[in-house]
Amino acid sequence: MSLKDYQKQVDEWISQYKDGYWTPLEILAHLTEEIGELAREINHRYGKKTKKDSETENTIEAEIADIIFVLICLANRENIDLDKELQKHMKEKEYGRDANRWERK
Repeated sequence: MSLKDYQKQVDEWISQYKDGYWTPLEILAHLTEEIGELAREINHRYGKKTKKDSETENTIEAEIADIIFVLICLANRENIDLDKELQKHMKEKEYGRDANRWERK
């Protein structure tokens, strides 16, 4: 599926609820929470911090998916075409300012 397909799927799900999309600041707060959960999972896996017995078992994969979902909500709320914007971003990486930024293999 393309990002546009995921954006449509998320929009169909959100549209069934009276409240609809949260405000941009509410979405940003939610995104910050999700990033914190990802940081916690990475710290448990690669850092010195171990999980408490009472903590739920989450995965890095699930936390990344949560972040992508929230970003799609923000993009939909702001009428942003993620396919188009990511293509522009990758062109900049390949041919723009980052084309020769790092040593290639």
